[in-house]
Amino acid sequence: MAETVFQKIIDREIPADIVYEDDLCLAFRDVTPQAPTHVLLIPKKPIESIDQIADEDAELLGHLWITIRKLANELNLDAGYRVVVNCGKDGGQTVDHLHFHLLGGRAMAWPPG
Repeated sequence: MAETVFQKIIDREIPADIVYEDDLCLAFRDVTPQAPTHVLLIPKKPIESIDQIADEDAELLGHLWITIRKLANELNLDAGYRVVVNCGKDGGQTVDHLHFHLLGGRAMAWPPG
């Protein structure tokens, strides 16, 4: 996998407004937010997309979802929030590193895109 902007954020080569970090993942504010709260959560393990998740990544994925729930609570998204994961070009994925968009702070429309 080629080094991505997200890997450079993990490696501290590019600054980011980090809101959470542990041994497995990193969360930071999106530079082009689509909602009042827009945080990206990324695994530190380089996984290109949903299509590249391996069976042995099950524990990591569970950790990411639990972290999303904790972040939503810490960011006071009590009225609700949306989690978006894009996969592939037609799915809107622009960085080839698995990432979750946590969006909140306003009512979300449906359908989304």
